[in-house]
Amino acid sequence: MNRWAKGSLVAGLLAVVGMAFRVSWHALRDVAHAIGADLVGAAVYPLVVDGLMALALIAALILPDGRDRKFALRVLAGYTVASLVLNYVHGLVPAIQSGGRVQLASWAPADWALVLLATSLPVGSIFFGSDLVAKVLHHQSEPRESMDMRANRSGSELGESTDPDPMPSVYTPPDPAPTTPVARPRRATGAVPVAARAKRPTRSMDELLSEARALTADWSDAALTADRLRTELRTSAANGRTLRDALKSERADGRTLHSVPDPAAGEGAA
Repeated sequence: MNRWAKGSLVAGLLAVVGMAFRVSWHALRDVAHAIGADLVGAAVYPLVVDGLMALALIAALILPDGRDRKFALRVLAGYTVASLVLNYVHGLVPAIQSGGRVQLASWAPADWALVLLATSLPVGSIFFGSDLVAKVLHHQSEPRESMDMRANRSGSELGESTDPDPMPSVYTPPDPAPTTPVARPRRATGAVPVAARAKRPTRSMDELLSEARALTADWSDAALTADRLRTELRTSAANGRTLRDALKSERADGRTLHSVPDPAAGEGAA
């Protein structure tokens, strides 16, 4: 819809609302005279009723979906019904059109109820109108506060620099004074990881061969495997294969490996 069509639609709506208000204004003015209002009060009385209806409609259009919008729609519906009832009574009782104070209904309880309704509408307009305006203003202030908070948020909070091309700083901070690290007690967290364990001293191949000779003195040729040597000596697979080949070579040359005798046993025999 183009701008001209929208403008025509709004203008037509305002014309219809204006004519409807003129018709309702005459009936509500006579009702105000009937309940004892003076000339000025009776003249502005229609603004109290129909004016609050327009205010509630505007508030319902501005407020978002929720309790506030439902409240505005309830006010609009309530005052619409009240204006309809008073217009109906004005057309039903010809004596009201005389401009003097008359009964709104021949039955006393009905007359009391109609007078209570007509006199309570101005007080209700003050209460409900103030509440609607406060809700609209509060709703309008919330987005503005959110925009101010986003604008005042620092670049570090946004996760990126607010200056796309910052100038390099010529200031060189002094070297910080050396500080002595404070040793903190380590909290027990279970088993120590393998990477954090103390490493065993590196053994040379001669040392490994000596240990292997003493270890495998009573092993058979079938039991002499690289994997078993690696496991028993806790060395690498490559060292295990080297030790296996060296020991088998020594056994092939005819050197018989015996276990080392216990010196304590020899002293006891002496």
